[in-house]
Amino acid sequence: MWHPPPAVAGTRVFTRLPDAFRRPGRRSAWAEANKQRPLHSFLEGPAFDEAGNLFVADIPWGRIFRVAPDGAWTLVTEYDGEPNGLAFAPDGTLHIADYRHGILKLDLAAGKVEPLIERRRSERFKGPNDLCFASDGTLYFTDQGQTGLHDPTGRVYRLTPDGRLDCLIDNAPSPNGLALSADETILVVAMTRDNRIWRIPLLREGGTAKVHAFVTLSGGTSGPDGLAFDAEGNLSIAHASLGVVWQVDRDGLLRRMWRSCAGRGTTNLAYGGVGLATLFITESETGTILMADTDVPGKPLIQRRRREEPQ
Repeated sequence: MWHPPPAVAGTRVFTRLPDAFRRPGRRSAWAEANKQRPLHSFLEGPAFDEAGNLFVADIPWGRIFRVAPDGAWTLVTEYDGEPNGLAFAPDGTLHIADYRHGILKLDLAAGKVEPLIERRRSERFKGPNDLCFASDGTLYFTDQGQTGLHDPTGRVYRLTPDGRLDCLIDNAPSPNGLALSADETILVVAMTRDNRIWRIPLLREGGTAKVHAFVTLSGGTSGPDGLAFDAEGNLSIAHASLGVVWQVDRDGLLRRMWRSCAGRGTTNLAYGGVGLATLFITESETGTILMADTDVPGKPLIQRRRREEPQ
């Protein structure tokens, strides 16, 4: 059956990492392993608080920034780590998927990080990448490390509020961004080096079954990275090497595409702004945060959903 081509829209610059925070020409272990070149920064993990502030991570330099609604940058913390994904828990606590140290919590007032979970069965993780929360506080996160089609051993974990850590998937080729459906019965995960999005059903009794490829993409030197659902269940996908954000509908059919007006490193994204009607996109190549207008607002913030749900 023929389907019309997706609507193509542009982006605009919201703000740019100030020169005072850039570190051109400096080398880091993460940059050498993952990009094979020096990096002035590498922005990732956009997450909004209820006040409309956007928090982003700078992986190679262990920094977390707060970007105010007017675009002003503040360094919240700098520590000996490699923060990748950021997510607010239902209680408003900011959590970090750190490539070196596991899952951390950040005290925003003090700018201090502390470990939540560093190992499983006394073994270190391969390299946590991204994370998201369910409304009851259950945490899902990806453990990507250097996995890919040559080594499909990446993992997807679930950490329950009572402290139980379950491995849902252990055969993933480069698991990266992830997002929960509105009813929290489906977890979607970007498999970067496979250029696919996997659909993972979450069973009532725990675990998963009948995992399948929901969307298959193509091209680039990398693949799909950050994911975000809107209020109607459409899924936006940041492609980390093509400079585009794809959007598919509930059936996985291509619906819309936004092109970067800056570089090609569109790593991650989050809905924000008035009415969650704007898509904010981290563009790592130029150290820029882009904006894109949407026709459907984003899924409500988990903190807001938790507060509005009947007790």
